[in-house]
Amino acid sequence: MKREFSAGGVVVRRTGGRSEMAVISPRRGVLALPKGHPEEGETLEQAATREVLEETGLAAEPIERLGQVRYWYTLGGERVLKGVTFFLFDYLSGNIEDHDDEVESASWVPLREAPRLLSFRGEREMAAKALERSGP
Repeated sequence: MKREFSAGGVVVRRTGGRSEMAVISPRRGVLALPKGHPEEGETLEQAATREVLEETGLAAEPIERLGQVRYWYTLGGERVLKGVTFFLFDYLSGNIEDHDDEVESASWVPLREAPRLLSFRGEREMAAKALERSGP
């Protein structure tokens, strides 16, 4: 069994009296949170901050650790246990159109709708935790 670790971010901003969350679409039909593997020497929080910037084009400040999502997948016939640690971020600046080529698109969605819009159960749970902490 192989293990992998990644870090990701739930970026929240308030606009017009409501909270919004940044999401990415890595491929058609999938709505997800920005995440990726730490580079050598990076902490999970630093990796999450970098991945948020790369995949959404947004500069954001980490507020707190939200939790970890764990799941299994198969790569080349080998089972891999993956753990992704997610952090809650406060939006600082940037344009969501400025994401990198790793994702098809990035967008803002209402935070209150995010727990049902995201494609993966664990990420929906992270969005629900962000909603609890940030409010509608």
